Amino acid sequence: MTEKIRVAVLYGGKSGEHEVSLQSAASVIQHLDRDRFDVIPISIDKQGKWQWNDLRLIEEAKGRALPIFGDAPEMRLSPQADGRAALLPVTGSAANPRQIDVVFPVMHGPLCEDGAVQGALELAGVAYVGAGVLGSAIGMDKDIAKRLALFAGLPVLPYLALAKRDYERDPARWVQAVREKLTLPVFVKPCNMGSSVGVHKVKQWEALEAALQDAFLYDLKVLVEQGIDVREIEVAVLEGEPLFTSVASEINANPKHEFYSYEAKYLDQDGATVDLPAKLDAAQMERVRQLANDAFVALECSGLARVDFFLDRRGGDFYFNEINTLPGFTSISMYPKMMEASGLPYRELLSRLIELALEKQARKHGLKTDYQDQL
Repeated sequence: MTEKIRVAVLYGGKSGEHEVSLQSAASVIQHLDRDRFDVIPISIDKQGKWQWNDLRLIEEAKGRALPIFGDAPEMRLSPQADGRAALLPVTGSAANPRQIDVVFPVMHGPLCEDGAVQGALELAGVAYVGAGVLGSAIGMDKDIAKRLALFAGLPVLPYLALAKRDYERDPARWVQAVREKLTLPVFVKPCNMGSSVGVHKVKQWEALEAALQDAFLYDLKVLVEQGIDVREIEVAVLEGEPLFTSVASEINANPKHEFYSYEAKYLDQDGATVDLPAKLDAAQMERVRQLANDAFVALECSGLARVDFFLDRRGGDFYFNEINTLPGFTSISMYPKMMEASGLPYRELLSRLIELALEKQARKHGLKTDYQDQL
């Protein structure tokens, strides 16, 4: 009998999107193929403590969101010579370590999908699903992602990036800079957050400062982006030769929300409707899928990504919005839904992501990590 692959599902984290992660991870654990994978739940609480949770207790809870048990043992990952990692208790005996073949990070937001956790997994020498440190960091920083997208020739709406330190020294100067470069309405966004946390649509200049102050509660850098009348289009990308791009979907926010806000995404069951596939003509569908492909390559992604675009209702042009290197995996999340609509069911998608992570680790494990002068 073939030994099962030991998959550590990593969830939670010190992030404003902690609760969203608990929902995504619950769905992943529920759908992983138990004939192939031995599931090991590892949580990171809001204080940053890594804990080994009891799968049996999690399954008994049967919740939409995973629990984090306060009395679960605190753990750490230790690298092994064979390209795996051992799960060891922080205190007590480490006589019987639990081997980990691959980590599936189901986490969102800063310190989770920005390269921080990925760096820890690199140091642990273990395979993990998704982009590496560089791709994760690029994808999380909306400003840097847009700069690289522009460099690669992708269309991007006009925007201004404001550093909190600079803004606090002279708020009036930066408000004036925004007013000179952009026209109303504008969108204010924390640069390194997701799930529309801290995002505001500003329709009067008098409301700009309050929107900036709120956004700066979540990040040290904030974007102010030109608002236009757009449709919100998304494409799921899966690593492969060639890359696999899904059919596009369209998010239609309920008019009472004005845009696809955190409330529309997670709190209001009628917050938005989805067209899957999006109502695009053949040329538009081909165009946005190619743009998603190009963004995945330009922004150093691997494994998976959801690429979000704006489609100008008037001019018909697409604009790159952002890339999500660890998109949501809840039962209503768009990445798995788009993949399923494109012929790849949820369970097979999860299996393929784990396979990709193991393949990448095997390639990395073959690299030399020391150098000896042969002269």
